[in-house]
Amino acid sequence: MRARRPGAVAEAAARRRRRPLLGDSGRLMIIAADHPARGALRVGADPLAMADRADLLERLCLALSRPGVDGVLGTADVLEDLLLLGALEDKVVVGSMNRGGLAGAAFETDDRFTGYRAQDLAAASFDAGKLLLRVDYADPGPGSAATLLSAARAVDAMAAHRLPVFVEPFICRREADGRLRSDLSAAAVVRSITIASGLGGTSAYTWLKVPVTRDPEEMARVMAASTLPAVLLGGEVGDDQEGTYEKWRGALRLPTVQGLVAGRSLLYPADGDVAKAVDTAVGLL
Repeated sequence: MRARRPGAVAEAAARRRRRPLLGDSGRLMIIAADHPARGALRVGADPLAMADRADLLERLCLALSRPGVDGVLGTADVLEDLLLLGALEDKVVVGSMNRGGLAGAAFETDDRFTGYRAQDLAAASFDAGKLLLRVDYADPGPGSAATLLSAARAVDAMAAHRLPVFVEPFICRREADGRLRSDLSAAAVVRSITIASGLGGTSAYTWLKVPVTRDPEEMARVMAASTLPAVLLGGEVGDDQEGTYEKWRGALRLPTVQGLVAGRSLLYPADGDVAKAVDTAVGLL
């Protein structure tokens, strides 16, 4: 279909049945699948776990079919495959906006907006956008500063289209091995939230997408840093899946937290049971 009738993508987007961002439950469960566009294909010990697109789509379709799953976050290639498969009917569709800060690259903090623009999301009748904001205070180049400016303009553009934008902020630093690592201490996450909350000329359409801190007991203090609605970032799970669920459960009780956005932890669980992982996460809401 892609080779012979590329116009089918726009046709599928135009006829897609939409729904409100927040349904009757008032909670959000979003499956994230925008990792491949940043070259981040690793899950656990497998460096190319997300490289098989047919396998990824099968996992996504299964996850989206489970009760209580509200929608999906992805780049155009993934979302358009799902459109053509008919998997996005009555789902919240969130387009990933900046994927230029490739995983492991020297220019990783220069996270340019190489994905969806606000006008693209509006034209496709999608429901929201998402941007990643990593700030390295010791960044020797213009990467973090340029990304901050681009993120602010993206917030403005999304607000002009009256589209929600999920801002995912981190304070980061370069380690001795050259890797960019996120600081998940309570102080760093608070600082990242306050920076993200102030982006742009209005915060009316801004949501936060935040990680659970290293010490989950600190999350109440962390989330008190902003009145903006927020969703939790699922992140990596590792072997202790039950421990991760417990961290999510506590943070999901906080007043501004509206739901959960999780990807690899649900699509590639250690036991291989995608439906069980997704159902457990839905149950936490």
